[in-house]
Amino acid sequence: MKRLTKSRSNVVVFGVLGGIGEYFDIDPVILRVVFVFLTFLGIGSTIPLYIILALVMPDGSKSSASSRKQDWKQERKQDWREAFRNQQDTYKKPQRKNAENAEEDDWSDF
Repeated sequence: MKRLTKSRSNVVVFGVLGGIGEYFDIDPVILRVVFVFLTFLGIGSTIPLYIILALVMPDGSKSSASSRKQDWKQERKQDWREAFRNQQDTYKKPQRKNAENAEEDDWSDF
């Protein structure tokens, strides 16, 4: 069962927008951009609303958040390993060119 809680893995200030993003399956970065945009538009209720949500929302469970963080770290390590292997596979040491014998030119005109 899903519960609206503060995020432990997507935390910038209190984890409120990260928790909302996890609950509704929305990227928390998009929520943060919308939040900042609304704040600068002059809608003054965004900051007090965020503070109220930070006080009211329960903290996320440590076990599931830590396991998600570990899973994320493992995925990132695997991505780096694959990228490194792909880079090594695509990079080939250039072959040396053998020098050709130069024909002697007639420089007697100079």
